[in-house]
Amino acid sequence: MITGQIHTLSGIAFAAAKTKAFWELLKFRLSLLVAFSCAFGYVLASPRIEWVNLVMLIVGGFLLSGASIVINQIKEKEFDRVMTRTMNRPLPTGRLSVQEASVFGVVCLIVAIGILLKFTNPLTVVLSIVSMVLYGFVYTPLKRVGPIAVFVGAIPGALPPLLGWTAATGTISHEALIIFGIQFIWQFPHFWAIAWVADDDYKKAGFKLLPAGGTKDVNTAIQIMIYTMFLIPLGLLPAAFGITGMGSAIAATICGVLFFAQTFSLMRSGDRKSALKIMFGSFLYLPIVQIAYLLDKI
Repeated sequence: MITGQIHTLSGIAFAAAKTKAFWELLKFRLSLLVAFSCAFGYVLASPRIEWVNLVMLIVGGFLLSGASIVINQIKEKEFDRVMTRTMNRPLPTGRLSVQEASVFGVVCLIVAIGILLKFTNPLTVVLSIVSMVLYGFVYTPLKRVGPIAVFVGAIPGALPPLLGWTAATGTISHEALIIFGIQFIWQFPHFWAIAWVADDDYKKAGFKLLPAGGTKDVNTAIQIMIYTMFLIPLGLLPAAFGITGMGSAIAATICGVLFFAQTFSLMRSGDRKSALKIMFGSFLYLPIVQIAYLLDKI
């Protein structure tokens, strides 16, 4: 009796540990941000919200992001093992095998595509597959080649709001390209701030993401500043083209100016603390601006 109870408890603990490892593999917060961006594009484009379609788009976007992230972690398993920030992930620690992660990723991808096929349209499905391929099979290996990886990675990184727009309308309009463009340009200061902060770790894995020769110098800081500056006029385009109103334009401008102002500290000091501020600023900028657009639309 006691032995059986021990085996049962061991089985429960094992299952719980595996479940936790699979959950970590999805990178919940990142996948949720992708799903939110999909929902943002859908609500912004919809004259009338179909709530079932919106919920299923969120689920499909979350699982598609999860599948892409799983592919990334499988391909970078050995590199993750040598970096402090990633060495405790499920694959480097052996909590999950590559086979288990592969099966899980395929299941997530199949379910995501099935959901998007049923509740969106073929254009959204095609763009979703393009996003997954670019992230998992182009951006991921390019990280060891050079900063071109940031440009490539910015495309799937900016596609979620476009996916939401096409899910609602079935077309890629100039309005869709505007919200894609804002998130596309945002990727550059976001990526480069992270690369600056994690530079020592990235060098261990051979990742080359910083521009201007891959060094943490004033030239890199200037490029971060320039792309951040572009966000200020870009943030006004939704209002200029009648997608949203002046309230969100003001909010986007304030956020853009504050984000831009953070880059001057990095140009002066070139220290990790200033890069951290830009990184956290990028985390705040995008959801705040998107929420402002949504509130203006609603």
